[in-house]
Amino acid sequence: MARFLDPPASRPLLPKDKIDKVYRSMRLRVFMGAFLGYAAYYLVRKNLSLAAPGMIEDGLVDKAGVGIAMSAVSIAYAFSKFIMGSVSDRSDARKFLVVGLVLSAITMMAVGFIPFGVNQAVNVAIIFVLMLVIGWLSGMGWPPCGRVMAYWFSQNERSFKMSIWNTSHTFGGGSLGLLVSLGIVIFAGIGIEQTWRAAFIVPSAVALVIAVFCWWAIRDTPQSCGLPSINDYRNDYSGVKSGEKTVEKVPFRTLFVDYVFKNKLLWVIAFANAFVYMVRYGVGDWAPLYLQEMDIMTPEQSNLAFALHNYAGIPGTIICGWISSRFFKGRCTPPNVIFMGLVLLGTLIYWQAGNIAGFFAGAASPEAVASFTRGLIYFALILVGFCIYGPVALIGIQALNLVPKNAAGTAAGFVGLFGYLFGDALLSKMLMGTVAESAGWHVTFMMLAIASVAALLLCAVTWNSEKKLA
Repeated sequence: MARFLDPPASRPLLPKDKIDKVYRSMRLRVFMGAFLGYAAYYLVRKNLSLAAPGMIEDGLVDKAGVGIAMSAVSIAYAFSKFIMGSVSDRSDARKFLVVGLVLSAITMMAVGFIPFGVNQAVNVAIIFVLMLVIGWLSGMGWPPCGRVMAYWFSQNERSFKMSIWNTSHTFGGGSLGLLVSLGIVIFAGIGIEQTWRAAFIVPSAVALVIAVFCWWAIRDTPQSCGLPSINDYRNDYSGVKSGEKTVEKVPFRTLFVDYVFKNKLLWVIAFANAFVYMVRYGVGDWAPLYLQEMDIMTPEQSNLAFALHNYAGIPGTIICGWISSRFFKGRCTPPNVIFMGLVLLGTLIYWQAGNIAGFFAGAASPEAVASFTRGLIYFALILVGFCIYGPVALIGIQALNLVPKNAAGTAAGFVGLFGYLFGDALLSKMLMGTVAESAGWHVTFMMLAIASVAALLLCAVTWNSEKKLA
């Protein structure tokens, strides 16, 4: 298997008159492969969030159990992204991404066919184990994409291009909500009572189709296609470290100790990433269950809210990257601080939507107040979605900019470890699920507000250091 994943050797350079045409064509093709490939990973990752209301209604699990089961994805993904990041730095990006995606889709589809029993503890244990597998396989998505972006796009264009690419996960997450709604309609139409199973089966089938496209589209490096390095092609050597102009394997100890562990600024953005991820998943993943359990929205409305929340991240991420490139010369800290301030505002509106609607609606009918509340929640979820994914993208870009290209996967994995293990698994899944079950939803919203402030302050700490590095 290790030999199968080895990166392809460099090929002799193409004739000079063909290089520009082939390079432009391949950059678009590789970009689309990385974009749709990573989007497909999100079709087979957050499915439990949308299936949970139906599973709880059928008595198969409870909120605490759902939180524990969902945390398995994040726990496994946190370590997998870090370890697989190092493996991907020495692997063919095309094979690495496609193998992980196919295995993820097959595993997630299998969850939809399991005949769960009445014992909730057993059900949670089964789902937890399968979600661990999904989480580990999900770690094969980001690192090869980071490798592709590092080798096919030079540093002075990378923040904007990667911001566009980074909308892939919001596109995938939003599409998941729509595919699940479509699947539920199909399952209900053919007489399947447990329509929540569509959340696992339908998106997985679509992911398998995308995997075929990715195999055709993605190539590991320009050199493997008979093209010069991106730095030579664009005559852009900004950010190139000594000895980095050739593709070479670097021992894991050097990658981790010299380029990551001793990098103080990387530690700061790793902690910031933990709180950003707590808000990202604390808001998004629990929205369908919260909105349905509190009788604020129907399943169809909550799925739409989930989709809009994710889709809003597409323009938000692009605009955040554009602000970084246009006004701050590629620096990531200023837009991170601005956008996290807006995330805090959106979180507070989401939390207090009922009270805000009651205050402004006055003596209006209960139906009018409920409608106004839903409108505010749609707005708040769109605002949070619009703003949260910019910092998610730029923190990842900061990690890439702080290390040589051949350590890109390791640095991304290190920062992702904090985001997914601490921010997602421990805080947004286990802690929030337990708190929601025992203390209620209002306490969880208070936690999200505090996390937004912490993320903002930690991002601000890097302001002067990043400016000096630039």
